[in-house]
Amino acid sequence: MLEEAEEIGRRAKRARLRLGMTQADLAAALKRSQGWVSKMERGLIELDRVGLLNKLAAELHIHPNDLIRRPYTSSPAENQWQAAASSIVRELRRYDLAPVFDGTPRPSRVLWGEMTRLHRLRDAAANVAILRTLPDLLREASALAEVSTGREREEGFALYGVMCKFGHTAAHSLGHPELVAMACDRAAWAAGLSADPVLPAVADWMRAWDMWATADWADSLALLDKALVGLEPAHDRGDQLAVRAWGSLHLRAAVSAARAGNPEQAIDRIAFARSAADRVDAETGPQVYDRHSLTFSSGNVAVHAVSVALEMGDQTRALALDARTDPAVIAALPNSRQGHHHLDLARAWLWDGDRDRALTELEWAERLAPQLVRNHPMARSTLRSLVYAERAVTRERLRRISDRFHLDG
Repeated sequence: MLEEAEEIGRRAKRARLRLGMTQADLAAALKRSQGWVSKMERGLIELDRVGLLNKLAAELHIHPNDLIRRPYTSSPAENQWQAAASSIVRELRRYDLAPVFDGTPRPSRVLWGEMTRLHRLRDAAANVAILRTLPDLLREASALAEVSTGREREEGFALYGVMCKFGHTAAHSLGHPELVAMACDRAAWAAGLSADPVLPAVADWMRAWDMWATADWADSLALLDKALVGLEPAHDRGDQLAVRAWGSLHLRAAVSAARAGNPEQAIDRIAFARSAADRVDAETGPQVYDRHSLTFSSGNVAVHAVSVALEMGDQTRALALDARTDPAVIAALPNSRQGHHHLDLARAWLWDGDRDRALTELEWAERLAPQLVRNHPMARSTLRSLVYAERAVTRERLRRISDRFHLDG
């Protein structure tokens, strides 16, 4: 684990030297000291915020995954998901060709039932299972759009777009940038043919996420605001799916603003999202089917508020926000969101100096969402910090007892 930090530092140094950039130049771009850059390149400083990792990679003109070597090396069995990802990429690449599908595609109402199953897999952070399921479903949705007319054809494209969103989320979690980019592009294409008034905003929500990889925080915010403007009429009418998408867009904007160094806007965006969650909570009658799989809720707003505080480097605020949150609200979230939240709390407790609590939260996060946490760069960074701190304490205890035993004499 500690060698991994040193390798990241060496890759950063090689990328910097390829550009003819000095440590002082890189430090100025990152608003850090030259000493910080020197320690980072020697593996002595953890890149413990996604915003920092992405900003460093952007200044070095490399992808963050290239810097941290993600997807991470694992056993052959655990690497099998990459074959499924390649199948999805091939399917998305031929999006405007005649679909290769044997038989008659099922009606859209049946395929939406398959989306419910994917939704459950996403909630469980079962990203490998999602990728294995998607190739056949994408072919069937494409075939449905090809052979249908009218509303059924539009629903075929809507299904295709939502399937792209599932692939996009899984690819982000596992670390497959080609699938991330292609799924985002195809979702936008399908949204334009779907007649779904909310799906274009969902595609922009995905695209804003991709902009984080290159630290384009301002562009991400501009895109999200464009999507919000497009949703306003439906939001103001009280359309339930539009309200959920509107709140989700503000949550994404809050993270973008925090990483851009604009805490006031980040907090304002959380407040806008909370107002949308209040409207969702106040809804009566049959619950609307979450066809876009945004799972927006009060709990989602609460955990994003903690994440935003951490992105601003304020673990005290993050821990205080968590302490004020009703545990039942968190427990109602899917495992994927709970796992991410406990990972955030692990980082917060580590920064606050409580390593035991940090390890407990990290273990809890892994139990809830093992695939997500084991493939998350911040989880690995947190674990490396804990291992290093434990070794440092042990070394110091050994030095002291050695002094008492006069072993150097």
